[in-house]
Formats: sequence, structure tokens, C-alpha cells
Amino acid sequence: MKITKVESFIIRTPIRRDIGDSTHMFTHWSTPGCWITTDEGLIGTGYTGLEGNGEELIKQVIDQYYAPKLLGRDPFEVKRIWEELQWGRLHWIGRAGVTQMALSAVDIALWDIMAQAAGVPLWKLLGGDKPQAIKTYNTDGGWLNWTLDELVTDTRRFVEQGWPGVKIKIGSADPWDDYRRVKAVREAIGDDILLMVDANMVWDVNTACLWGKRLEEFHIHWLEEPLHPDDIAGHARLARELVTPIALGENLYHRYSFRDYITTGAVEVVQADVTRVGGITEWVRIANLAACFNVPVVPHVGDMMQIQQHLVAATPNAPMLEYIPWILDLFEDPVVVERGHIKVPDRPGASTRMRSDSVERWRVS
Repeated sequence: MKITKVESFIIRTPIRRDIGDSTHMFTHWSTPGCWITTDEGLIGTGYTGLEGNGEELIKQVIDQYYAPKLLGRDPFEVKRIWEELQWGRLHWIGRAGVTQMALSAVDIALWDIMAQAAGVPLWKLLGGDKPQAIKTYNTDGGWLNWTLDELVTDTRRFVEQGWPGVKIKIGSADPWDDYRRVKAVREAIGDDILLMVDANMVWDVNTACLWGKRLEEFHIHWLEEPLHPDDIAGHARLARELVTPIALGENLYHRYSFRDYITTGAVEVVQADVTRVGGITEWVRIANLAACFNVPVVPHVGDMMQIQQHLVAATPNAPMLEYIPWILDLFEDPVVVERGHIKVPDRPGASTRMRSDSVERWRVS
């Protein structure tokens, strides 16, 4: 089997309403990526995800630097291809961010091809661990720009619909507002539901220590991204001082970064995102690394769950998955959730095949 064509794309899908956290406001979710065609008629689809800034740079990397290296290659040589692209012409100017997200899209498309060729869903190709269902927690109602009443209403509704956990955003200008919001949600959902909070990197160490301790009374399942993602020492201090586990990973791009966080005790829940770390090839390495230290992996869903449902289904130390339903209408086989659990896919491939009408509607020319 040989690769005969690589076509890049940018698709920008509108969100039901404006979304806000402590650092960003956005109205769309962008999925730049590529379709990779083989001489046997198989087409692999891979993409990354972001809130809509810089998507054209990812497309340019695919078109100008990665696509020429893919033509004529056997997609089953995915690890060799990964290394060549990782150490290619862009290595000197970018080993993370744009270049790594573009590599993620390419790598995902290659794994999609391999799973299709094998006639199995990706999770089986990777070695199945959860053949029935995947536990999820819902993030889609916890946004910082929601009023307190909206926040309480949405999180209570998710619990009534069967979700075993919810996550809300914190990082308000006044931390007392965060305290009041967390308190109100805990009272609304009860003590048996998992409650996670996400500061989106806005705190410094002193603020995180102070308010992390104050929030402990609400039995927080994890505190997510309290500090700058390069501050390993700060996260290690928090992990030592707080009862609440520290979760992070959506802004890390390599297994080496995760290695340093894990070995220094600075992270207790790894949130590696397949659309940012270089794709499935690197994500599996990170998950295996975390397993060596008995650290759970709960991915950040820049892919909006389509790919990472397969990864969680194939990974013993991945207990659950984040649920955000923004771009379900983009896919032929969108994630199916029942009572807070994703039904494991059975169609061959990585569940990335897109609906032609949705592509036509939302593709950026």
C-alpha cells in the first residue's frame, strides 16, 4: 500500500453559544487536518483542534513540509514516518505547538488507514481494554461566562441525565467568586458526583496554594492546570501541599515533558491530547509511561472525543474521558453517549470520517 495524495483542510464548526474560561472567549471550534489517500482506495482522516487562531499555519505545515514527505510511503510504516517528520526541516524552529499539531493530524490519518485496512476499529488495533462502554465526565456546562444560575442548572441537568462527573471553570478575577461557584455546584449535584475544577493556567503558586486548600472542603476530584504549563517546580509544590490531585497535559507536546512532570511528582492525572502531542504514536508512549508510575490518563479532548474514545478504550490506565459535544454533526459516526457512558465504536477506522454535507458547509476555502 502506498500514499498517493494528501489534501489538507480547515473546518470551522460553530458552537451553540459563546464559550469562556479564564483565558479565552470563542465561538467556533476549528479542525485543521488532512485526508490521506492510498493506491488501494483507502482514505485516512486526521485533524487537530483549536479555538480558531493559527489554523492556517497548521495547514501550511502539512502542505509545504509534511505532504511531500508522505507521497509514495507505506502508511504502515507510521513510526518511521513519525520520526522523519519530527526530525525534519522544521525541527530547528518548532518542536511543539503548530508543527506538533500538524504532525498529530498526519499521524491520526495514518492510523485511521491502518485500522480500516485491518477491518477493525482503532481501539481493537491498539489492543482493546474496554469493549463495552467508556465512563465520561461532562465539561459542556461549566464555563466561566455562565451565570451562577446557568452553571447550577446545567450541572444539575447533567447529573440527572446520568453523568457520573462534571467539570467547571474557575480562575475568576476575584477568587471568592470561584469559591461561591464551586460551593453552589457541589450543593446542587450532591456528594456522590465527581467534581473537577479547571483554572486554565491563570494562577500563580501562592494563589493556587491558598485557594486550592480552600476548595478542598468540596472534595474536588482534581485541580486542572492551575499554573503555567512550564512550571514543573510549582506544580510539584502544589502536589505536595494539596490533598486535591493535580491534573494537566493539554499544553504539553512531548513524552519528555510528561516524563519530567511524572518523575518529579508534579502531576497526578495526565491529560495528554492526541491532537497536540504528535498523534496516536506519541500518545500511546505517554500513556505507557504514565502506567509505569501508576498515574491515570484522562485525555483533554481537542478532537472532541472522536479519536480518544478509541485510545481510552484500549488503555487500562485510562479510567474515563472528557465529554464536549461541539462538533458531533461533523462526523459520519459521531460519539454515542448513554447515561454518561460512550458506546465503544464498531466501524473500522478511527471514527474520523466526516460527513460531506458538513464539510461543504463549514470548510474554510
